Amino acid sequence: MRTSLMAAVSLGFMAGCLAGPAHAQSKAAAPTPMQQDDIQKKKDADAIDAQYKKTLKRTEGNTTEVRVDPWSNMRGTDDSKVKR
Repeated sequence: MRTSLMAAVSLGFMAGCLAGPAHAQSKAAAPTPMQQDDIQKKKDADAIDAQYKKTLKRTEGNTTEVRVDPWSNMRGTDDSKVKR
């Protein structure tokens, strides 16, 4: 009886030792450095895009349309007879 108990415990221990590495392979692996770099670049791009949109919203209502006529000094007065 004692021998069979020791054999069962030994067999259970051996099965546990062999199953450990197989179980470890099924776990999700940590991202590689290249994947981490891609994730970080995407986060940075999203942050920049959000900041850009926030700035556009902030400045959207502050714009006033200004008409500039660079040739205004070159034209004569509107009352001249030549233009009519």
